[in-house]
Amino acid sequence: MRVLICDDHTLVRAGLRRLLETFAGIEVVAEAASADEAVFGARRAAPDVVLLDLSMPGRSGFEALAELRQACPDTAVVVMSMHDDPGHVRESLARGASGFVVKEAAPAELEIAVRAAAAGRTYLSPQVSGPQLFPARPQRGDGIAALPPRQREILAALGAGRTSKQIAADLGISVKTVETHRARMMETLGCRNAVELLRVAVRLHDRTGT
Repeated sequence: MRVLICDDHTLVRAGLRRLLETFAGIEVVAEAASADEAVFGARRAAPDVVLLDLSMPGRSGFEALAELRQACPDTAVVVMSMHDDPGHVRESLARGASGFVVKEAAPAELEIAVRAAAAGRTYLSPQVSGPQLFPARPQRGDGIAALPPRQREILAALGAGRTSKQIAADLGISVKTVETHRARMMETLGCRNAVELLRVAVRLHDRTGT
């Protein structure tokens, strides 16, 4: 797994590099000290995961996150932050982050987050994953109408029994992109896990036949 580290503190980057490279199969391929460097480095090094600090001089990590998702859609982004308020977490997820880790987290938690992101899953530190993070779940699938057309298409395919790999092949996109859409659908629909999302998809399929 190839990782790019973005933090404006040299000592923090050095510590993260040493830590990450103690994990089996993980290689730090680039470092960045700003939002611009992160985007440039990701384009050049094509990492599997970017570990991104939110608080940096100049453009913020939020701005870098949005640009990274456009420039490198197959690269997952895990946000690191000293802030644990729901607003920062929701904003990060809305801009396409695959994970959110608070800086006081244990080293093992960082490894879990990075590996989850590389596998197309979402990981949040326990401190920021409480019920206050998300609004109440929509009833009777009412949130489906709020999904973008591509996500409704993927939801219908899930309800028809298609796997992420099959959907990716059908739509001409990567499996990681499908998994990113699934994570965003879970947030929009208020699903706590993949099983709940699948239930919504099956109900949609049964109701509409699509």
